Amino acid sequence: MEIRVGILTAPKIEFEQKEDTFVLKNVRIGIGFHWDRHEDQEFAGTLEIKPTPNPSLKGGEPWQVAINTIDLEDYLCSVISSEMNANSPMELLKAHAVISRSWAIRAMQKPNHEGFHVCADDHCQRYEGLRRMNERAVEAVNATRGQVLMYDGEICDCRYYKCCGGRTEIWRTCWEDIDVPYIQSVTCDWCKNPSPKILRLVLNDYDQETKDFRNWKVSYTTEELSEIIRTKSGIDFGEIIDLVPLKRGASGRIYELKIVGTKHTEIIGKELKIRLWLSRSCLYSSWFEIKKEPSFFVLTGHGWGHGAGLCQIGAAVMASEGHKYEEILSYYYLNTQLMIAD
Repeated sequence: MEIRVGILTAPKIEFEQKEDTFVLKNVRIGIGFHWDRHEDQEFAGTLEIKPTPNPSLKGGEPWQVAINTIDLEDYLCSVISSEMNANSPMELLKAHAVISRSWAIRAMQKPNHEGFHVCADDHCQRYEGLRRMNERAVEAVNATRGQVLMYDGEICDCRYYKCCGGRTEIWRTCWEDIDVPYIQSVTCDWCKNPSPKILRLVLNDYDQETKDFRNWKVSYTTEELSEIIRTKSGIDFGEIIDLVPLKRGASGRIYELKIVGTKHTEIIGKELKIRLWLSRSCLYSSWFEIKKEPSFFVLTGHGWGHGAGLCQIGAAVMASEGHKYEEILSYYYLNTQLMIAD
């Protein structure tokens, strides 16, 4: 089974062809998030470069997209080395191989990109090529070859994120207003106090730059917050008077927020939009409390990511304490079955 991955969208793509691989220059990763940066990446498989429409260009020249076609299992070796460090405990890598395979197969059945199945960044799954891979990643993928999580006869839409902050979330906080039975809110003490040794082992280099992801705090002057929201939303709210949480999920993550300004008031959601509008990049999560002072706002929050599904840090701690990948999967995805995909 082959998967088509859109690695990079840019006005110009630079690459170097090697004997069996190719290197894409200046690939942007973490687009829109606080780890946003560029790096060179090396890939196996085939490379196709084609123009793609981009509405932001408003009739200008089309951008180009680099499409890598590769065997699904080879793709997964890179994904689990990009999402987490390939030196992570083996049972974490196995668990990640299963959920990444499950998600990818579902995405291939209903692609949400034009001309390829999935993108290579956090919008879909991190896929950063060969340079972070090692034999452990290959071993984990081979040990779980073909395995997917299933619920009620269907492959699960396995979502995951970096750290829940103590409790996982439900589906509707992040996406459609539906109940997904296998993605429910569970207590996660595993990510409570991960040791520095574990974090060094399981996080890739740029993720280790984020130090305070379980409990965090940001402060804005009223003027600063007003400017951030105006820039991110394209709406002139005037001076921000108040931020009012209207709906919270099971973990405490806000998924409906009222923004009150002197010129405009609006209710926004869901969790990602809230995170994007209240930060120059993106807040770690929407699980935060708001303290309003006369001239500034303080947001005190928990967790890194949307919180629905598998907590990567929690799963890493579980694996380090001897839990098998089957136990990890059943903890975060309730009443699911591990099966071989047809």
